[in-house]
Amino acid sequence: MEYEWVTHPFGPLYDQNSRTLLLGSIPSPKSREIGFYYGHPQNRFWPVLAAVFGEPPPQTIAQKRALALRHGVALWDTLACCEIRGASDAAIRNPVANDIASFLKETQIQSIFCTGAVSFRWYEKLCRPKTGLAAVKLPSTSAANAAWSFERLVSAYAQIRTS
Repeated sequence: MEYEWVTHPFGPLYDQNSRTLLLGSIPSPKSREIGFYYGHPQNRFWPVLAAVFGEPPPQTIAQKRALALRHGVALWDTLACCEIRGASDAAIRNPVANDIASFLKETQIQSIFCTGAVSFRWYEKLCRPKTGLAAVKLPSTSAANAAWSFERLVSAYAQIRTS
């Protein structure tokens, strides 16, 4: 599979009540296709987030937006653009970070979590020097991360409730 230059096609999800920022790496091909975060049907992000907050899993983009915002959760990605092969975060090269430092100045965000090791690595390298804020690394909810059961993911993500 060839490398493709990908530019993030949609902005962050947040409102005036957002206090917690969850950062992915860059939208997958399926997420880019539907125009929203964690769009692959096998990604466990939305069922995990729903379980953390004791709600049924959202089905539509509107329900997903509402779930996140109802609980003060903002969503964005560490990278604005990069070269990537398919959906493989491990194949990212030549990344350019989103301007998370400026975004934080416009919000009430108090804590940052990265939804996977790749997002965390790029946040630490490209963003933390500008934000000055540490991020917490969470496990990926991708189906490719089969080592983490649904229950373990919910337990790991539960810390966003108290952030």
